[in-house]
Amino acid sequence: MEEEKLLILYATETGNALDAAERLAREAETRGCPVHILSLDEFDPSSLPRENFVIFVVSTTGQGDTPNPMKAFWTFILQRSLGRHWLENTRYAIFGLGDSAYQKYNFVAKKLDKRLTDLGGTSIIEKGLGDDQHPSGYEGALDPWMSSLWTILYTQNPLLFPKGINISGSDIKTLHPPKLDITYLDSHQVYSQTEGQIDLKSFEKEIIMSRSMLSGKKSNDKNKPDCFLKMVKNHPLCRPGCGKDVRHFEFEAVSSTINYEVGDVIDILPGQNPEAIDAFIKRCYLNPKSYIIVKHKNKDDFREDGVINVPINLKRFIELTMDIASASPRRYFFEVMSFFASAQHEKERLEYFSSPEGRDDLYQYNQKERRTVLEVLEDFPSVNMPFEWLVQLVPPLKTRAFSISSSMLVHPNQVHLTVSIVSWTTPFKRKRNGLCSSWLASLDHNQCVCIPAWFHKGCLPAPDPSLPLILIGPGTGCAPFHGFVEERALMDNKGVPTSPILFFFGCRNEQNDFLYKDFWALHSQNSNVLSEQKGGGFCVAFSRDQPKKVYVQHKMREQKAKVWELLSNGAAVYVAGSSNNMPADVLAAFEDVVAEEGGVGRDDAVRWLRMLEKGGKYHVEAWA
Repeated sequence: MEEEKLLILYATETGNALDAAERLAREAETRGCPVHILSLDEFDPSSLPRENFVIFVVSTTGQGDTPNPMKAFWTFILQRSLGRHWLENTRYAIFGLGDSAYQKYNFVAKKLDKRLTDLGGTSIIEKGLGDDQHPSGYEGALDPWMSSLWTILYTQNPLLFPKGINISGSDIKTLHPPKLDITYLDSHQVYSQTEGQIDLKSFEKEIIMSRSMLSGKKSNDKNKPDCFLKMVKNHPLCRPGCGKDVRHFEFEAVSSTINYEVGDVIDILPGQNPEAIDAFIKRCYLNPKSYIIVKHKNKDDFREDGVINVPINLKRFIELTMDIASASPRRYFFEVMSFFASAQHEKERLEYFSSPEGRDDLYQYNQKERRTVLEVLEDFPSVNMPFEWLVQLVPPLKTRAFSISSSMLVHPNQVHLTVSIVSWTTPFKRKRNGLCSSWLASLDHNQCVCIPAWFHKGCLPAPDPSLPLILIGPGTGCAPFHGFVEERALMDNKGVPTSPILFFFGCRNEQNDFLYKDFWALHSQNSNVLSEQKGGGFCVAFSRDQPKKVYVQHKMREQKAKVWELLSNGAAVYVAGSSNNMPADVLAAFEDVVAEEGGVGRDDAVRWLRMLEKGGKYHVEAWA
């Protein structure tokens, strides 16, 4: 008889769903349950009916979007031919990761649950919904959900858990081996270029090698940058001393040519502070001049191009893959640290932090203060973690996504960004800075710093020149629309027939943070694309320039006749900016306009806007 096993399938964009899936796997294995864990893009969906027990861990991205690794799986299970009995022998559980600040909170987990039920699957437990807004993040929901899951599974099939579900203290104190093997080579064993000789081809190879080693994937074209950029302009857009810092950055391609459309998104791999890198290497007793090969255990590391088996300098590997001075470590990092602490008081504190009882205190110490890996290691000086564990557990250095604020037709071989330089103070008055935005702000256009970049589609498709537009972009939400306007203005000047644009912008004060003020003014005059003569307009809400705050949704209601006229003429709506309340407030304003100007009830207005969205004419790109 074949051994019962638990299949855990995950789909992640940022790594949180993978963390949750690995946590479930560790907890199950500790109870003696055999586990198979896979990303959904590594799983053959046609084999799902042959699985008895499946746990899905899925994140929701953007405005209710399916994460990329899940898209092919989702397309497959939507096939009508599968029928209502396809999964009649499959029992499943779903844990979703989302953010209740977004309208479509945990939408992917909810729609997956419905579809699996429609296909005859049996839900073992009510789906768990992790929320970024919870004081302990998604773990606030994961812990109780997981405890209930083990109880239900054990009741249904005790053979799944040979050790039972109430694990002993000795099991808890057992550390599973790391998932990685690292081979070390001395620098004289590896042919290497001296510092200062690294050309773009070598830099590209280092990025591909290091990020392929870290992921352990056989091939991943996403590791290769689309191009390298050089900054040519770094211009502040806000009044100095006003408390906000927004920059206009311009970049030129220094490698392959740039190719993008308005509305697209660029991912940038940030540089890290060299002093922090050196401090991390010193704290972890590493040799910065050694070379390493990182291999994942239980994975086929063969690559036709052999890139995974090529040694890379240890220091470069850390610089390109490990976020040591920006991201906060996960709870499992503290658990593993406890095994390598030689001081008893440190060991006890780390064990407490990694226990369910210490979860809230860990949140206050770690996430709330945004402590970095380097800071945590310095707070526990007796800990001497092997590098294999550090590579596995230090948060990966992620690219940062930015809406492009230029048109390639207007600025060939250039890309422009509108970036808020992120900084904040923690509850204990510690100053924190956003890694990528602060790094970009520090760059001088006279420096020749090569910036790895990737281009991809966002949530804002490039509009046809003949399509009327209603744009809502407060703050840096104006970024993509800067590109929309300058591209349509170019078309207009070339004699291409163009439709009007009505743009609602918002900021705090006219004198402080009115981004691109002269640009909008120019295109609002003389029958230009934002002008009233053209049928469009530019409306700005200054939220703090009067006693009562005024936001973009208030300006929309003031202009309800024009908004309705454009909607009636087939206009598309584009919304960009903060994910907090703005998208929901803007949608509510549209509902008011459709109800009042269209002469329909509120429910009909809601349905009308839902049809607009389904018809591909209501687009939202929001970020935290």
